[in-house]
Amino acid sequence: MKLSLHTEPEVPLEAEVICPDRLIGLSEAQVAALPVSFGNRKASLGDFFSVSGKLNSTLEVTGDLSGVKYIGAAMTSGRVIVDGNVGLHVGAAMSGGEIEITGNAGDWVGPEMSGGRIVIKGDAGHLVGAAIRGMRHGILGGEIIVHGNAGNEIGNAMRRGLIAIGGRCGDFAGAGLLAGTIVVLGELGARAGAGMKRGSIVSMCGAELLPTFTYACAYRPAFLSQYLLYLRGLGLSIDDDYITGQYRRWSGDAIELNRGEILLYQT
Repeated sequence: MKLSLHTEPEVPLEAEVICPDRLIGLSEAQVAALPVSFGNRKASLGDFFSVSGKLNSTLEVTGDLSGVKYIGAAMTSGRVIVDGNVGLHVGAAMSGGEIEITGNAGDWVGPEMSGGRIVIKGDAGHLVGAAIRGMRHGILGGEIIVHGNAGNEIGNAMRRGLIAIGGRCGDFAGAGLLAGTIVVLGELGARAGAGMKRGSIVSMCGAELLPTFTYACAYRPAFLSQYLLYLRGLGLSIDDDYITGQYRRWSGDAIELNRGEILLYQT
């Protein structure tokens, strides 16, 4: 099935219905009649999208969807391919399936995600895989792969899963990290790992770490080579030196359990 944006929303459009789970067995007319929230008004999906075909396992969505929120929300299976940009909360609460975005994504990619995979070929905004304000944890599993750059607070309070950034990221990466792995091929912003309890943050570039992190050793982490080979298979550009090289391990955050680690590639 294909959804093509024909009218760009002037205010954010909340479209949780753009999800394979919601479209199974529906005709084109039934899909077009599905309700969406347009600001403080109700509307139909067909007011903004043209619908063609019948859903198999893949849903294709085209157009500049920067103003469209909650694409793939609560998704459990199937595949969504977005040919363009997306707005906030893509993949919210998803537990399975895959979302692929050819352009950029807004803030809050994958909030409350517990499984599945989100791949962003462009850049992502702030709070990738992060905890919703007031919640105790971020993503509980799954994978978020960003080929470009990302903003602040990626993986905030993340509990499980994998977040990989092909470029640089902003400040407070992995703040409050509970468990899981964050890999940043570019530069880490300031205050990475602030308040982290467990888990791993990896960067291929140097970083200015908080004084509550202490140097432990330089070694070759066995788990990391497997992760990097896996990420290479997903299309990220991983140098052989990153796979075979050594990393400087910093333990922290000492204000918490001091059982987390930041691994910085040793050139």
